[in-house]
Amino acid sequence: MDLLSFFQEEFLEAGCDEAGRGCLAGPVFAAAVIFPAGYCNPVLNDSKKLSEKKRMELRPIIEQEALAFAVASVSAEEIDRINIHKASYLAMHRALDMLQVKAEYLIIDGNKFIPYGELPYSCIVKGDGKYLSIAAASILAKTYRDEYMEGIAGDFPEYDWRSNKGYPTIKHRQAVLELGITPHHRKTFRVTDPQLKLVL
Repeated sequence: MDLLSFFQEEFLEAGCDEAGRGCLAGPVFAAAVIFPAGYCNPVLNDSKKLSEKKRMELRPIIEQEALAFAVASVSAEEIDRINIHKASYLAMHRALDMLQVKAEYLIIDGNKFIPYGELPYSCIVKGDGKYLSIAAASILAKTYRDEYMEGIAGDFPEYDWRSNKGYPTIKHRQAVLELGITPHHRKTFRVTDPQLKLVL
């Protein structure tokens, strides 16, 4: 099923999403995307449902076709200071600050948000699989964050960031338990025993 173009059409709408909330290392990234009236793209979808190759193919298309877009981040140090939830919203606020065209209405992926000034907004659970602008924001946030983690991966190869992008894989958790943390790790995040099996 194709994603919907807009949640409402009375005001200029920006979709927002984040990437990296559940990681042990690296910043959390967020993006904001505004598409022009009447925009449609049948290929856009939630970044988690797309391959890395497809996300990278879509990124320049999004950037070219968007009326405005921006990507911002909040560092691991800031995450430790204010907590990951506030950091995710702060990253969204920073992306909104950077938009060359100012939004009049926001749609946010998820069920919570810290208001951005006086702008009206709606939180949409699994919005990245429902609305084009949120899906586009999820792709931008994900690809920019992945590139960042790949850029620092060579300095700390034992943690396998080129593969796991900072997420808590068994290899990543094992490296933390054996070698300790790096300056890029979030010190307030708990690392569980990598031998523990997750029950899904």
